[in-house]
Amino acid sequence: MPSAADIRQMTDGEIEQALQDAKQEMFNLRFQWNMGQLEDYNRIRQLKKDVARYLTIQRERELAAEVVAALAQEEADDE
Repeated sequence: MPSAADIRQMTDGEIEQALQDAKQEMFNLRFQWNMGQLEDYNRIRQLKKDVARYLTIQRERELAAEVVAALAQEEADDE
């Protein structure tokens, strides 16, 4: 389970890939659960939290980019 600090060190592409991998694994685990073959029920819970962390940090970066763009636009308007 990667920490938020570890995820913040990742590039956008790495986060996107890790997010896709986690979602795929969660899909597979849910399928196993429905078939009665799942051995580690806690893994689904861990994956949900990981996905939430990835999405949260992606959103943080989006908001930071919007702030930077808005500040750049203000500076351009002032000139």
